[in-house]
Amino acid sequence: MHSVDVIIPAYRPDGTFLELVTELEKQSYPVSRVIIVNTGEEFFRELTEKDTDRVLSGYDNITVRHVEKKDFDHGATRNYGVSLSDAEFFLMLTQDAMPRDRKLISSLVSAMEDDPEAVAAYAKQYPKSDCSLEERYLRKFNYPSTPMRKTQADLDKLGIKTYFCSNVCALYRREIFDRLGGFPAPSIFNEDMVFIGNAMQKGYAVHYVPDAGVIHSHNYTVRQQFKRSFDLGVSQIQHPEIFEGISSESEGMRMVKETVAHFKSIGKSLAVPHYIIMCGARFMGYRLGRAYRKLPKALIYAFTMNRDYWRYAAAVQETRDGS
Repeated sequence: MHSVDVIIPAYRPDGTFLELVTELEKQSYPVSRVIIVNTGEEFFRELTEKDTDRVLSGYDNITVRHVEKKDFDHGATRNYGVSLSDAEFFLMLTQDAMPRDRKLISSLVSAMEDDPEAVAAYAKQYPKSDCSLEERYLRKFNYPSTPMRKTQADLDKLGIKTYFCSNVCALYRREIFDRLGGFPAPSIFNEDMVFIGNAMQKGYAVHYVPDAGVIHSHNYTVRQQFKRSFDLGVSQIQHPEIFEGISSESEGMRMVKETVAHFKSIGKSLAVPHYIIMCGARFMGYRLGRAYRKLPKALIYAFTMNRDYWRYAAAVQETRDGS
């Protein structure tokens, strides 16, 4: 049996976080350690005062480390969590992703253990009960019921979805992860896809495992969709070695057409106008993100979802320039 650690970046965790830890300890495939990299010790302390200490002390395999909010980075913080692990495999998980059943980890490990070229395997995401119609269909669009093994050879067929992998719930093989240098850092967004793209270009594979499931969804507002897509655009333009020459707009248009057709087929045509507005916000944010180098700093700070990234990236660059 392989050793598996679970790494969870956390920020302002609530009671659901305790449920997540408990569910991980119930997995049929044993977890070696649960490594929590928490942003903002004061917020974790608030939860501790609500019985977290009692719950976490019930297990002897939990490690908690704190980083300051100004030092959080999508890539660097996850790399820090990995550095605390010595397991053969590690599962990247977000604090709001709940295992659908007790075979989550076993399904991901099974997909990878007989494939030495597999660097990662990611799970299917199921919508929460309060999920909006558009987000519910987006899960269906991005997470089909058929398993896949993807390599660089699939690029012509799958386009940008070849590199798709989500750190909401993804298992990585540590040996290859280290060999490839880990997640890119600083990273505003898309650290998972950038890593997978780099891995595939070097001959490795990724598995999509629908038998492994987590419950995870968001009901983003129009403003949040704009900001999230802005950061997505920034991440793509910052990594031309991965995204240059691969259009994500055609895939986005296919999603829009299929979603609108789905709404009409289930008698929800009245939901179409709001959905189109959401898509317009996403497209505008994405295009502005790709043009961020031409924008004044004030607009970048107004458009981004992650203001701390820009400060962190500037501090890292200043350190590099001075060394």
